[in-house]
Amino acid sequence: MARRRFFVDRVRSGVAELHGEDARHLTRVLRVEAGQRYEISDNQSAYLAEIEEARGDRVIFRILELLVDPEFPVSITMLAALIKFDRFEWMIEKSTELGVERIVPVLAARTEKGLFESSAKRAVRWNRIARESSQQSRRVRAPEILPAVRFQSGLDVATDYRYFLEENSAPALLSVLPQNRGIGARVAILTGPEGGWIDAERESAAHASWHAVSLGPQVLRAETAAMAAVAILVNAWCR
Repeated sequence: MARRRFFVDRVRSGVAELHGEDARHLTRVLRVEAGQRYEISDNQSAYLAEIEEARGDRVIFRILELLVDPEFPVSITMLAALIKFDRFEWMIEKSTELGVERIVPVLAARTEKGLFESSAKRAVRWNRIARESSQQSRRVRAPEILPAVRFQSGLDVATDYRYFLEENSAPALLSVLPQNRGIGARVAILTGPEGGWIDAERESAAHASWHAVSLGPQVLRAETAAMAAVAILVNAWCR
Protein backbone atom coordinates (compact mmCIF):
# COMPACT_ATOMS: atom_id res chain seq x y z
CA MET A 1 0.00 0.00 0.00
CA ALA A 2 1.28 3.47 -0.89
CA ARG A 3 2.23 5.68 2.03
CA ARG A 4 0.08 8.68 2.86
CA ARG A 5 1.49 12.01 1.73
CA PHE A 6 1.22 15.31 3.60
CA PHE A 7 2.18 18.83 2.60
CA VAL A 8 4.41 20.93 4.86
CA ASP A 9 5.27 24.60 4.57
CA ARG A 10 9.00 24.01 4.22
CA VAL A 11 11.90 21.64 4.81
CA ARG A 12 14.87 23.10 6.65
CA SER A 13 18.09 21.32 7.64
CA GLY A 14 16.50 17.94 7.10
CA VAL A 15 13.53 18.67 9.34
CA ALA A 16 9.93 19.64 8.61
CA GLU A 17 7.04 20.54 10.91
CA LEU A 18 3.32 20.13 10.42
CA HIS A 19 0.89 22.26 12.42
CA GLY A 20 -2.82 22.83 12.71
CA GLU A 21 -5.59 20.62 11.36
CA ASP A 22 -3.32 18.28 9.39
CA ALA A 23 -1.19 17.67 12.46
CA ARG A 24 -4.27 17.04 14.62
CA HIS A 25 -5.50 14.55 12.01
CA LEU A 26 -2.23 12.66 12.35
CA THR A 27 -2.13 12.69 16.14
CA ARG A 28 -5.83 12.25 16.98
CA VAL A 29 -7.28 10.29 14.06
CA LEU A 30 -4.35 8.27 12.72
CA ARG A 31 -2.69 8.18 16.18
CA VAL A 32 0.80 8.28 14.71
CA GLU A 33 3.86 7.60 16.79
CA ALA A 34 7.54 8.41 16.62
CA GLY A 35 9.35 6.17 14.15
CA GLN A 36 6.48 5.84 11.67
CA ARG A 37 7.22 6.82 8.09
CA TYR A 38 5.21 8.97 5.72
CA GLU A 39 5.83 10.94 2.56
CA ILE A 40 5.83 14.71 2.71
CA SER A 41 6.05 17.49 0.15
CA ASP A 42 7.08 21.12 0.48
CA ASN A 43 5.29 21.86 -2.82
CA GLN A 44 8.60 21.57 -4.64
CA SER A 45 9.91 18.07 -3.89
CA ALA A 46 8.67 14.92 -2.21
CA TYR A 47 10.52 13.14 0.60
CA LEU A 48 10.34 9.99 2.65
CA ALA A 49 10.28 11.14 6.26
CA GLU A 50 10.13 9.64 9.74
CA ILE A 51 8.15 11.11 12.61
CA GLU A 52 10.36 12.33 15.43
CA GLU A 53 7.62 13.82 17.58
CA ALA A 54 3.82 13.86 17.40
CA ARG A 55 1.86 15.74 19.98
CA GLY A 56 -1.39 17.68 19.74
CA ASP A 57 -1.27 20.07 16.80
CA ARG A 58 2.45 19.64 16.10
CA VAL A 59 4.23 16.87 14.22
CA ILE A 60 7.97 16.90 13.49
CA PHE A 61 9.41 14.92 10.59
CA ARG A 62 13.03 13.96 9.93
CA ILE A 63 13.88 13.64 6.24
CA LEU A 64 15.23 10.24 5.22
CA GLU A 65 15.52 10.60 1.46
CA LEU A 66 14.46 12.61 -1.55
CA LEU A 67 11.88 10.81 -3.69
CA VAL A 68 11.95 10.71 -7.47
CA ASP A 69 9.40 13.06 -9.02
CA PRO A 70 8.19 11.56 -12.31
CA GLU A 71 7.66 14.21 -14.96
CA PHE A 72 4.02 14.87 -15.70
CA PRO A 73 3.50 14.68 -19.47
CA VAL A 74 1.51 17.89 -19.98
CA SER A 75 1.02 21.24 -18.25
CA ILE A 76 -2.69 22.04 -18.20
CA THR A 77 -4.15 25.43 -17.40
CA MET A 78 -7.89 25.24 -16.84
CA LEU A 79 -9.73 28.50 -17.33
CA ALA A 80 -13.14 27.78 -15.83
CA ALA A 81 -16.13 30.08 -16.03
CA LEU A 82 -17.43 30.65 -12.53
CA ILE A 83 -20.41 28.52 -11.55
CA LYS A 84 -22.14 27.98 -8.19
CA PHE A 85 -19.39 27.66 -5.62
CA ASP A 86 -20.24 24.17 -4.37
CA ARG A 87 -19.89 22.84 -7.90
CA PHE A 88 -16.84 25.00 -8.63
CA GLU A 89 -15.14 23.56 -5.55
CA TRP A 90 -15.93 20.04 -6.74
CA MET A 91 -14.25 21.04 -10.01
CA ILE A 92 -11.15 22.20 -8.13
CA GLU A 93 -10.96 18.96 -6.18
CA LYS A 94 -11.33 16.66 -9.17
CA SER A 95 -9.15 18.64 -11.58
CA THR A 96 -6.41 18.55 -8.94
CA GLU A 97 -6.68 14.77 -8.80
CA LEU A 98 -6.44 14.61 -12.59
CA GLY A 99 -3.29 16.72 -12.71
CA VAL A 100 -4.22 20.29 -13.66
CA GLU A 101 -1.33 22.65 -12.98
CA ARG A 102 -3.19 25.96 -12.90
CA ILE A 103 -6.82 27.00 -12.37
CA VAL A 104 -8.10 30.41 -13.44
CA PRO A 105 -11.70 31.35 -12.52
CA VAL A 106 -13.30 33.36 -15.33
CA LEU A 107 -16.15 35.88 -15.42
CA ALA A 108 -18.28 35.04 -18.46
CA ALA A 109 -21.33 36.90 -19.76
CA ARG A 110 -23.65 34.27 -18.29
CA THR A 111 -21.83 33.88 -14.97
CA GLU A 112 -24.32 34.18 -12.14
CA LYS A 113 -24.38 37.66 -10.62
CA GLY A 114 -22.12 38.13 -7.60
CA LEU A 115 -19.84 35.15 -8.10
CA PHE A 116 -16.97 37.18 -9.56
CA GLU A 117 -16.99 39.69 -6.70
CA SER A 118 -17.28 36.94 -4.07
CA SER A 119 -14.56 34.73 -5.51
CA ALA A 120 -11.69 36.57 -3.77
CA LYS A 121 -13.18 35.63 -0.38
CA ARG A 122 -12.97 31.97 -1.37
CA ALA A 123 -9.26 31.96 -2.18
CA VAL A 124 -8.13 30.45 1.13
CA ARG A 125 -10.80 27.77 1.01
CA TRP A 126 -10.08 26.91 -2.63
CA ASN A 127 -6.37 26.57 -1.96
CA ARG A 128 -7.08 24.33 1.02
CA ILE A 129 -9.27 22.10 -1.17
CA ALA A 130 -6.49 21.89 -3.77
CA ARG A 131 -3.91 21.09 -1.10
CA GLU A 132 -6.01 18.32 0.45
CA SER A 133 -6.77 16.85 -2.95
CA SER A 134 -3.06 16.97 -3.82
CA GLN A 135 -2.25 15.00 -0.68
CA GLN A 136 -4.88 12.40 -1.48
CA SER A 137 -3.69 11.98 -5.08
CA ARG A 138 0.00 12.01 -4.03
CA ARG A 139 0.97 15.01 -6.07
CA VAL A 140 4.30 16.72 -5.43
CA ARG A 141 2.92 20.20 -6.14
CA ALA A 142 -0.56 21.54 -5.58
CA PRO A 143 -2.08 23.44 -8.49
CA GLU A 144 -1.89 27.20 -8.56
CA ILE A 145 -5.28 28.86 -8.19
CA LEU A 146 -5.15 32.38 -9.60
CA PRO A 147 -7.51 35.29 -8.90
CA ALA A 148 -10.60 35.45 -11.08
CA VAL A 149 -10.28 37.35 -14.35
CA ARG A 150 -12.70 38.76 -16.89
CA PHE A 151 -13.26 36.70 -20.01
CA GLN A 152 -11.21 38.84 -22.37
CA SER A 153 -8.18 38.83 -20.06
CA GLY A 154 -8.29 35.06 -19.76
CA LEU A 155 -7.88 34.65 -23.50
CA ASP A 156 -4.32 36.01 -23.30
CA VAL A 157 -2.88 33.07 -21.33
CA ALA A 158 0.54 31.95 -22.60
CA THR A 159 0.29 28.39 -23.90
CA ASP A 160 1.14 26.11 -26.81
CA TYR A 161 -2.41 24.87 -27.49
CA ARG A 162 -5.75 26.50 -26.74
CA TYR A 163 -9.09 24.70 -26.66
CA PHE A 164 -12.47 26.29 -26.14
CA LEU A 165 -15.25 23.92 -25.03
CA GLU A 166 -18.33 24.20 -27.20
CA GLU A 167 -21.41 22.09 -27.79
CA ASN A 168 -21.57 19.34 -30.40
CA SER A 169 -21.33 21.63 -33.43
CA ALA A 170 -17.53 21.73 -32.93
CA PRO A 171 -15.09 18.91 -33.74
CA ALA A 172 -14.30 16.40 -31.00
CA LEU A 173 -11.43 17.43 -28.73
CA LEU A 174 -9.51 14.20 -29.29
CA SER A 175 -9.67 14.66 -33.06
CA VAL A 176 -7.88 18.04 -33.08
CA LEU A 177 -4.99 17.29 -30.73
CA PRO A 178 -1.52 17.41 -32.31
CA GLN A 179 -0.15 14.13 -33.64
CA ASN A 180 3.24 14.67 -32.03
CA ARG A 181 2.56 15.34 -28.36
CA GLY A 182 5.86 16.13 -26.68
CA ILE A 183 6.45 15.95 -22.94
CA GLY A 184 5.98 19.30 -21.22
CA ALA A 185 3.55 20.83 -23.71
CA ARG A 186 1.44 23.68 -22.32
CA VAL A 187 -2.27 23.27 -22.96
CA ALA A 188 -5.13 25.55 -21.94
CA ILE A 189 -8.76 24.49 -21.79
CA LEU A 190 -11.54 27.09 -21.49
CA THR A 191 -14.74 25.76 -19.93
CA GLY A 192 -18.08 27.54 -20.08
CA PRO A 193 -20.73 28.70 -17.60
CA GLU A 194 -24.22 27.41 -17.02
CA GLY A 195 -26.17 28.46 -20.08
CA GLY A 196 -23.14 28.42 -22.36
CA TRP A 197 -21.27 31.14 -24.21
CA ILE A 198 -22.71 34.14 -26.00
CA ASP A 199 -21.78 34.79 -29.65
CA ALA A 200 -19.44 37.66 -28.76
CA GLU A 201 -17.39 35.34 -26.53
CA ARG A 202 -17.18 32.74 -29.27
CA GLU A 203 -15.94 35.37 -31.70
CA SER A 204 -13.37 36.74 -29.24
CA ALA A 205 -12.04 33.26 -28.51
CA ALA A 206 -11.71 32.44 -32.21
CA HIS A 207 -9.94 35.75 -32.87
CA ALA A 208 -7.46 34.91 -30.07
CA SER A 209 -6.67 31.52 -31.71
CA TRP A 210 -8.69 29.32 -29.38
CA HIS A 211 -9.94 26.18 -31.14
CA ALA A 212 -13.59 25.33 -30.51
CA VAL A 213 -13.98 21.67 -29.52
CA SER A 214 -16.77 19.44 -28.26
CA LEU A 215 -17.02 16.40 -26.00
CA GLY A 216 -19.66 14.53 -27.95
CA PRO A 217 -23.41 14.73 -28.56
CA GLN A 218 -24.57 14.82 -24.93
CA VAL A 219 -25.23 18.09 -23.09
CA LEU A 220 -22.94 18.07 -20.04
CA ARG A 221 -23.04 20.16 -16.90
CA ALA A 222 -20.23 22.70 -16.71
CA GLU A 223 -18.22 20.83 -14.09
CA THR A 224 -18.68 17.48 -15.87
CA ALA A 225 -17.47 18.95 -19.16
CA ALA A 226 -14.39 20.41 -17.49
CA MET A 227 -13.39 17.08 -15.95
CA ALA A 228 -14.03 15.14 -19.16
CA ALA A 229 -11.82 17.54 -21.12
CA VAL A 230 -8.99 17.38 -18.61
CA ALA A 231 -9.13 13.58 -18.52
CA ILE A 232 -8.93 13.44 -22.33
CA LEU A 233 -5.91 15.76 -22.39
CA VAL A 234 -4.01 13.88 -19.68
CA ASN A 235 -4.61 10.51 -21.29
CA ALA A 236 -3.75 11.78 -24.76
CA TRP A 237 -0.36 12.96 -23.54
CA CYS A 238 0.26 9.78 -21.52
CA ARG A 239 0.03 7.54 -24.59
